[in-house]
Amino acid sequence: MKSSKAFTMVELMVVVLIVGILAAVAVPLMSGRIDSSKWSEGKAAMGTIASALRSYAAEKGSFTAAPTLANIGLTDNDLDGTYFTHQAYAITSATATGSQVSFVITCTAASSTRTGKPAAPAVMTLTSNAANSYVATFAEGSGT
Repeated sequence: MKSSKAFTMVELMVVVLIVGILAAVAVPLMSGRIDSSKWSEGKAAMGTIASALRSYAAEKGSFTAAPTLANIGLTDNDLDGTYFTHQAYAITSATATGSQVSFVITCTAASSTRTGKPAAPAVMTLTSNAANSYVATFAEGSGT
């Protein structure tokens, strides 16, 4: 009786099949993580806009007109990143009464001119309400 220390073709095919199944399951999970990490850049830029709004309100006391990125001291280059450009950000609403600032900042992925922008979610919103002790929350939206 001869003993063989090699793998048979069937054993190798079973291993390849198992690896293929694992890869097919892992790819969708990883693509969701990729979009999530891309949105980290958008969240950071919305935080920059929020800081600029708070600074402007602290200095001026209130918003005399609807605040824009330019009149709160931000330039286009301040918000341009790897996945999002300044076109993706909008100050949807902002009010300031003394030291209390409330705002809604929206980031729309489709408005970015970058090719690697995330696919989902389509929109993310940063909301801060002075009445709720300045709690800032990020909400995902569909953009519809």
